[in-house]
Order: sequence, then C-alpha cells, then structure tokens
Amino acid sequence: MGFPGQRPLPVELPRFPLAHLPTPLHDAPRLAAAVGLARLLLKRDDLTGFAGGGNKVRKLEFLLGDALRRRADTLIAVGGPQSNCVRTAVAAARVAGLEPIAVLYGRPPETREGNLLLDTLAGARLVFTGSDDRESTEPAADALTAELRTAGRRPCLIRRGGATPLGDAGYVEASAELAAQLVALDVRPDLLVTASGSCGTQAGLIAGAAWLGAPYRVLGILVSRPRAESVERLLDLARGTARLLRLGVRIGRRQVHVEERYLGPGFGLASPEGDAALRLAYEREGLVLDPVYTAKALAGLIDLVRRGEIPRAATVVFLHTGGEPILYARHRHYAESAPAMMGAPT
Repeated sequence: MGFPGQRPLPVELPRFPLAHLPTPLHDAPRLAAAVGLARLLLKRDDLTGFAGGGNKVRKLEFLLGDALRRRADTLIAVGGPQSNCVRTAVAAARVAGLEPIAVLYGRPPETREGNLLLDTLAGARLVFTGSDDRESTEPAADALTAELRTAGRRPCLIRRGGATPLGDAGYVEASAELAAQLVALDVRPDLLVTASGSCGTQAGLIAGAAWLGAPYRVLGILVSRPRAESVERLLDLARGTARLLRLGVRIGRRQVHVEERYLGPGFGLASPEGDAALRLAYEREGLVLDPVYTAKALAGLIDLVRRGEIPRAATVVFLHTGGEPILYARHRHYAESAPAMMGAPT
C-alpha cells in the first residue's frame, strides 16, 4: 500500500472512553453505480456508538479526558439548537459525572425536537443567547464560564464543534484506523471526502494523512464557512494538531482542499441537491444522512463526478460523520417536500 497501518499517536493524551472502535469501512456498490464511480467506500463514523454522536465522539474522548484531568465539575458546550456537538457533549458530561450546560444561539423554540430534545432528556441547562448570530454564543459562554469560576465551580468550555487541536487529535487517530482497514482490504483510495463545518474533523484528517503518508487527498465539502476563512482555519487547526501530537510533519496550503459550491441556501438549511442525495443514499444503501452536513457532502461528491472534476475511475472514501437526529427535527420540511421528491431515483 505504501503507507503504514494502525499506529498509536506519538503523544499519550488523557481520554475518557466513549467510542466503540474501529468503525466499519465497507463498499457501497449501488451508491457507487448511481454516482458513477468505479469504487466508493463508506467510513461509518455514524456508528461510533455513543449517543448517536458520530464524529463528535472521537473528539470528546480527548476533550473530556482533559476536562477530568483538570478536575472540572461542569461542562459548557456551545452551538445552535440542533448542534450535534452540543447534544453529544451534554450526554458525555452526564456519563462522566459533570453538570452539562448548553449555550445556544437563538431563542427557545415552541417545541423541542431532534438534538434539542436529546439535550433536554440529558437534563442539560439550556441558555439561549436571544440572537440568531452564531457568534453570539462565544461571549455568552465566556461570561458564564467567568460567573461559574467566581462562584467556586470548575467549568470546562467546549467551543463550537469541538474544533481544537486537542479535539482534532481524534481524527489523526481515525486516520491510522482507516489506514489499517485500507491495508487489510488492499485498497489505495484517491480521495477522502467529508463534510466540513467547524473544520476540526477535516483538519485532523489532513494532519493524519500527512503523518501517515496517505495516498489520498482530503476534500472538505464546506457547509458553514466561506472558502477563504475555512482554508485559514484548516491550516491553523491542522498545524496546531500536528504540533500538539509531535507528528513531525509540515502542512501547507497544497494539502488543504475544499469545495464551497454546495452550501445551498446557508448553514443549517437543506438544499435541493442535498435532499436528492439524502434520498439516493437511503434508497440505494439504506444509509441515513442528515440535511445539514452529510447530505450536502454527498451532493458535492455527486456533482463533482458528473462535472468530471473527480474522475469516474477514482476510488473514493466517503466519511459518514453522523448527525441523523437533525433529520428528525426537519420532519415538516420532508413531509411538505415529499411529493416533489417522489420522482424516479437519480
């Protein structure tokens, strides 16, 4: 294969075990045929096995391990009302014996569905900023952290998406796990595709690919931030992760690959192309995607193949990062759009 299989991280970090690993890697022949690819493999991080947390579980093992090392008694997670990271973090906090607090942008909705319902089931304290600005969570969380410290508490603050070098270490480790699976299958992929929002997962994959000498490019389909901001953020996070773990690699702009054409109407909003991809994945492979992240990532892959920007002869790994509870919070959207989606499969 030309690159090593599973290997431990060079630096041992404290962690709190949550995930059931390794997650499966398997062929998706029917979806590959529909997309027009020679071979498509699915890396099933939707099956990390804790609270339906998908990719966030790998990050939280390290983030929570560090929080416990610091003797934290409270965990504060920030994001939107349907944040996958917040939902998984509050569940993990409960399991670890910490008090969970969710700082969310926007206002309390009339009904609690999807991830917000699960936050409620976990008994999390919900703090809404009252502003639709996603950035409003940062000062609110900082103020709450200071307030709790003044009161003698020991809070741990997890930023949006868990996207820090420490959290991203989870996807350096995932890269080694994937490498071992590829070696076992004697597969040499050309491309690894993932949704990229807060950029942490892709940054860890970039650092991991550089460390392992992987043969594939890591392509992020942007679902949140504009291209220029994402590139700078990916570079900063990937380099920070490489330094933290002492990977001994240099990461440059040529290793950062992103596509911003598939955001649709905006972050958190379904797109027609994403809806079509979501339905296609379910019909062809029984694969449940979410409208915010994975559906848009698959829509991007489909379109790039059709445009000839990804060769049909390519072997591609698609990282399924989870997030299905968001789908259930959008049931009205799909109930209303179902008639328009009932044509022949793509």
